[in-house]
Amino acid sequence: MTTNDQATRTDRVEPARPGPSQRGSRSRRGIGARITALVAAGLAAAAITGCGAPAAAGAPAPPIPAPAAAGDLTEADVNAWLDGFMPAALEDAGIAGGAVSVVHDGEVLTARGYGYSDTGTGDGEPRPVDPEETLFRVGSVSKLFTATAVMQLVESGDLDLDADVSEYLDFELPRRFEGDITLRHLLTHTAGFEERIGGLIGSEGGTVDLREAATADPPEQIFEPGTVPAYSNYGNMLAGYVVERVSGTRFEEYVRQNILDRTGMASSTFEQPLPEDLRERMSNGYAVDSDPAAPFETIGTPPAGSLTASATDMARFMQAQLGETGPEQALLDRETLALMHEPALTSDTLGTLADGQRMTLGFFDESRNGRRIIGHGGDTNYFHSHLQIYPEERTGIFVTLNGGGSAALDSLTLRSSLLSGFADRYFPSEGGQAQVESTAAEHAAMAEGRYESSRSMQSTFLSATRALNQTTVTARGDGTILISPGPETVHPTVYEEIAPWVWQEVGGQRIVTMRVAGGQVQEIGYASAFTLTRVDPVHDSAVVLPILLFSVSVLLVSLLSLPIGAIARRCLSAPAHRRPGRVARVLTRLCSLGAVLALAGWAGSIVMIMGLQDVPEAAIRVIQAAQWLGVAGVLPAAVSLVVDIHRRTDFRRSRLPDINHTALE
Repeated sequence: MTTNDQATRTDRVEPARPGPSQRGSRSRRGIGARITALVAAGLAAAAITGCGAPAAAGAPAPPIPAPAAAGDLTEADVNAWLDGFMPAALEDAGIAGGAVSVVHDGEVLTARGYGYSDTGTGDGEPRPVDPEETLFRVGSVSKLFTATAVMQLVESGDLDLDADVSEYLDFELPRRFEGDITLRHLLTHTAGFEERIGGLIGSEGGTVDLREAATADPPEQIFEPGTVPAYSNYGNMLAGYVVERVSGTRFEEYVRQNILDRTGMASSTFEQPLPEDLRERMSNGYAVDSDPAAPFETIGTPPAGSLTASATDMARFMQAQLGETGPEQALLDRETLALMHEPALTSDTLGTLADGQRMTLGFFDESRNGRRIIGHGGDTNYFHSHLQIYPEERTGIFVTLNGGGSAALDSLTLRSSLLSGFADRYFPSEGGQAQVESTAAEHAAMAEGRYESSRSMQSTFLSATRALNQTTVTARGDGTILISPGPETVHPTVYEEIAPWVWQEVGGQRIVTMRVAGGQVQEIGYASAFTLTRVDPVHDSAVVLPILLFSVSVLLVSLLSLPIGAIARRCLSAPAHRRPGRVARVLTRLCSLGAVLALAGWAGSIVMIMGLQDVPEAAIRVIQAAQWLGVAGVLPAAVSLVVDIHRRTDFRRSRLPDINHTALE
């Protein structure tokens, strides 16, 4: 289809101009929303922003009202359906604007813009979203372009999916295990890396040096390669650096020449900052629609999330992934496309986790209603997007938003509602009800326990968040299990076993799989690139949190006892008296103050980092000093304790003769 033909199918829905009272009410909601969002991000320990979680992530989406009958996948029907959903959904969520594009049978079926790319909260007039002109940051949807670049070099014979990546690198990767780390592992998030958040997203500045980003602070390897899905921005960035090294071309330039230019994506770029000719077309990003526009974000791991694109350009990419372009626009041979879209790992390394959803070479398995759907989501602090393609139905849908909404998970809920609603309307289920396995009760008992996400931080102070992000599995009397919170949701969710070690959400379509070792379930896989791993007793929140709360309470009591005692004596006119060990007690209280300040400082730092904000180096040093002050308090505290015990013992001994004498009388 020509560009002119595509233009006739793009449109924008003119929104009502936001008034002052509307913006004011959004502002009041926005303050609480931002706080909630930061807390939610901290507890998740996965940094929803920048991660590209699957479409179903977040709170269970309120269902889109079901049509009287399945709709026909035509331009008119899709436009009417989108126009009936998007404007109200944006308004309810407090999201400024968004765009949707749909491709089908080799054509751009439609591209629609909704709301505002500039709300006018700053200088200037409000500017509506145009699906062809307005540019959005697509976050981790960028990873699909990185994977495509890798597959191009695999197709040309320059890369081997199963060779150790050290063959293509000019630095040593941190390793804990002897097995190879391959491009197959990097593209399926099974290289075994822990999470890294520092430097993921920053404010606009200079260009990012890819080698420096890859070598500055590499994450540790915490799982054997190929065995545990653990989503990793670093792993995808590493794949992009391999493309740069082997091609001899800057990654951004390689993608422009071999993907963007070839498919006609003239409005798209991986460059940071944006080229001059694209800057005026960039949508503003908003935490909530009443807020001032946020600054342009620089992604610290460019291949994993720095793409800027329009909705119509993303339609061209979907067409290329579906193999629906001419030879000159084709990105990959059909055989390579098929390889890229197939599950990339087997039970040889995944065991029974392979019986559920598995990563392809870049895509998540997001199948629904018995239809094969592959896709990828993406988030920055302010932009939220998702792309899905239906290979057998020759269909694709892309949605992008320029705000997170008034509540922490609004953007996820909206995208999930849109994508599941699209699937249910145009590709409804044709299958029957799955049968429950007879082994359900036995397997449920083996699954009971506490788990944590494989996407965790274990080698830095952020490992403290592990105790705040644990999941409990409880066996129920009817053979089902209750997972709290449920994978991809913040609510407890009930699952039933539909095949050995394969469990499906009761009343839903989410799937989890289990892997057993030593008579217990050790891992629970879900959403292709994520795993819950059984928590060892040392990190069990049921043990850690009570100890932490008790310790903090003791510190606070120790810290407050001096002023409270002084106030009490003053109120009661009691004479002050000097006791032995007074210096030790004062030092103990000073050190307790340091420990409390350090705890508060680390907690604040964790919230900032989870919100993808940089913590000043000076602040970290102050917190560390307060922490060492707290550690130093152990000795004076011990001295104070010994003195108090000795004093009380001497007091009782001195009173003993008088007590005995009184007793004899």
